[in-house]
Formats: sequence, structure tokens, C-alpha cells
Amino acid sequence: MRQDQFEGEDVTIELAEEELELVEEMAFSDHRDNRDAAIRTLLDEWLKEQDD
Repeated sequence: MRQDQFEGEDVTIELAEEELELVEEMAFSDHRDNRDAAIRTLLDEWLKEQDD
């Protein structure tokens, strides 16, 4: 899928240093150094926790 196929709002978030380190670690270990994929994974986990 191409990025321009999605319609939605841009979102800006602020991360604490420890959260940024977690993103970097996950990007390196789980997503071939892809920070965007790591952030999507963490956001998905957070959203699932909010449903509980």
C-alpha cells in the first residue's frame, strides 16, 4: 500500500528519553531499523491496552 492511499490526520507526539530509546531498540531489533514501524507497533499496543 502506498502512503497516499490513507486519509487521516497527522499526529505529533512527544516522547520522553526512555520512550525514544525503546523506539530505537525496537526499530533495530524487530523492524530492520525502521522507526516508523516501531512507532506503529507501540501505538497499536497502547491502543489495545486502552480497550481493556
